[in-house]
Amino acid sequence: MVKTGKLILEDGTEMLGKVFGYEGSIAGEVVFNTAMTGYPESLTDPSYAGQILIATYPLIGNYGVPNKDSKNSMLTHYESDKIQINGFIVSDYSHEYSHWNAEKSLDQWMIDNKIPGLYDIDTRALTKIIREKGAMLGKIIIDNQDVPLFDPNKENIVNKVSINEKQVYGNGKYRIMLIDCGVKNNIIRHFLKRDTTIIRVPWDYDFSEEEYDGLFISNGPGDPKRCDITIKNLALAFENSEPIFGICLGNQLMSLASGADTYKLKYGHRSHNQPVLEVNTNRAYITSQNHGFAVDNNSLSDEWNPLFINLNDDTNEGFQHKSKPFFSTQFHPEASSGPTDTEFLFDKFLDMIKVSKQENE
Repeated sequence: MVKTGKLILEDGTEMLGKVFGYEGSIAGEVVFNTAMTGYPESLTDPSYAGQILIATYPLIGNYGVPNKDSKNSMLTHYESDKIQINGFIVSDYSHEYSHWNAEKSLDQWMIDNKIPGLYDIDTRALTKIIREKGAMLGKIIIDNQDVPLFDPNKENIVNKVSINEKQVYGNGKYRIMLIDCGVKNNIIRHFLKRDTTIIRVPWDYDFSEEEYDGLFISNGPGDPKRCDITIKNLALAFENSEPIFGICLGNQLMSLASGADTYKLKYGHRSHNQPVLEVNTNRAYITSQNHGFAVDNNSLSDEWNPLFINLNDDTNEGFQHKSKPFFSTQFHPEASSGPTDTEFLFDKFLDMIKVSKQENE
């Protein structure tokens, strides 16, 4: 017999659904993702830490979850080593799965990771509520075991998803210092394809005495203003000339380090189809995104220019320094999962590093 559970939102909305995954109550911030595929990548994306994720695409679980093959000490088909979301809400869960690379069902994977889920929920109606009222706190209640609401934005959740000590990947020509605020594996994979050595360090690591050719700040969850140590370290790095590249949370942290401001979006951008405009070229790209905060374009100082603008709501999607090789994007050019339109930005960063090394030799 299928067990039932409740999704309860902080505004009092209650929805009854059927339980899959782990049978335990959980709380978090309720958000929605409009992607049609890519749930293994989304569920293991550290940027979702502390959140209850709604999949707006109706059918979920039909291709199971992939095997745990690894390369360069990273799982090949996942974005981290575990499921990062707190809970999963879907409309129609497929109890039968079929895929050449499937190792187990989504249900079993969620049980293994102690992640509860509900299906047979009207996700269309639920998404409309969040679009109108904004992302809100909620909880999945199973077996009437109540839990208190939990707001991941009120604590430094980056500290929970970042590594604890330095790790090194590859043995390439160009040394990149990667500040791990919850980095996705595919970002590291893209760099390793480009003759690099990656020095991955914790979010609060003092890298001021380290030698590197380029500095990278990763994606991650929560309110960027909680990462005060990272912001201070970046402000010091801005005094130097080594190229800097930030993605997602990295975009927000770079803005705060430059003296600009960030704000919380009503319900965030979480999809594979966000159109952005490159300001300098007037070219449009389709991008993959997962963030709940944004940079205030009006707060950027005269030293910085917007680089990309969201064509749906005109929010900031990246900016660059007018004279130094520093730039950032709010979207995910590593695109896992999602479109690969903007992968060229990794090449842009490496080109900046090559020029910088030549100038310093």
